[in-house]
Amino acid sequence: METTFAIGGDMKVHRLGFGAMRLTGRPATPERETALTVARRAVELGVTLVDTADSYDLGANEELVAEALRPYRDGVVVATKGGQVNLGREWIPLGRPEYLRQQAELSLRRLKVDRIDLYQLHRVDPKVPLADQIGALRRLRDEGKVRHVGLSEVTVEQLVEASRIMPIASVQNRYNLTDRASEPVLEHCERHGIAFLPWLPVAPLSRGSDTSGDAVSRVAARLGATRTQVALAWLLHRSPVVLPIPGTSRLAHLEENVAAAGITLDPADLDELE
Repeated sequence: METTFAIGGDMKVHRLGFGAMRLTGRPATPERETALTVARRAVELGVTLVDTADSYDLGANEELVAEALRPYRDGVVVATKGGQVNLGREWIPLGRPEYLRQQAELSLRRLKVDRIDLYQLHRVDPKVPLADQIGALRRLRDEGKVRHVGLSEVTVEQLVEASRIMPIASVQNRYNLTDRASEPVLEHCERHGIAFLPWLPVAPLSRGSDTSGDAVSRVAARLGATRTQVALAWLLHRSPVVLPIPGTSRLAHLEENVAAAGITLDPADLDELE
């Protein structure tokens, strides 16, 4: 099993990344020092892909990532997203070109970088032509403010349309062991060498009447692993383009997640999980 992947062909990262969303905002916001420690520990454990967004706690998440990780170690890729806002309970896509430019400039400032490694359109705005949204991201790349561009929650058709305008380095769709609605998108990414970053990589896993009554629990018991580790290991085995980005605000959970990269599933395990 390949342990690394080159996003955009030139940004090699370890395939198991870290999602920073839970380090700020509600619910259950950790103490700031704890959040900083978790982010730093992720990199110490070998994580080289960190995912954030401008809409996570109104930019405070990006600021925390910068505070925790600057000066950024060589090889650490920070991915962020723009094009969606959360003012409370509702997520609202905002894909107007002038808004995407504004948010990219703010992300540059908050992350304290001259160029964003991976800038992802957080959601396609149905009120704005997709070509206009991708065109805005292409201009940012052409100006040297963004290295690579990705998309989030897209269909194969949208991915193909966007790829006609500029190279798309990554896709971030919801995907996990129990939710495979984005299978066609993953297959397209695999055919074209596009990184696939599943968000919510560990969904709540149903259990049988006793804790060993389902496939995940049985495989975990055989391997001496946790159910979460099995779910992450399955993603890593699913395709070499899959880069899970599990998030947590707790050190113990972080270390559990990172250890999943060392778990090998044999054909019998994979068959059972299928």
